[in-house]
Amino acid sequence: MPSLTQDELLKLDNQLCFAMYSASLAMTRLYKPLLDKLGLTYPQYLVMLALWEKDGPMVSELGERVSLDSGTLTPLLKRLEANGFVARVRDVADERRVHITLTAAGRRLKSRAGHVPECLLAASECSVPELVDLTHQIQALRDRIRKAA
Repeated sequence: MPSLTQDELLKLDNQLCFAMYSASLAMTRLYKPLLDKLGLTYPQYLVMLALWEKDGPMVSELGERVSLDSGTLTPLLKRLEANGFVARVRDVADERRVHITLTAAGRRLKSRAGHVPECLLAASECSVPELVDLTHQIQALRDRIRKAA
């Protein structure tokens, strides 16, 4: 790859951060009408995905998994609880610890959400292997950046 001049380095379209940011916005726009039908916001959808993988984590563990701090996660969980998708359960051994569990409605929601990834696949015009490879590349980049920060 040829080296870029300082002016070229500072062009918006040459910024990886902008490409990722604008792709994230496009993804959120694509998902919004799909998630509206499920009664979920995008961050709530991420939480539900994590809970469908592993039900019953502590709030702190769930926050780490979806990269949300407690100030964002707590009100989000309260809304999911009010909507009947999750329950907050205090740990019997240590009442300061709270576990998040799926309700029956939260488990049923999983089957209704199955079409969401399919819509991304269609909109991206990528093959499954291409999207899997891209996801792994972005995760590796994220992990390297986190390590550097």
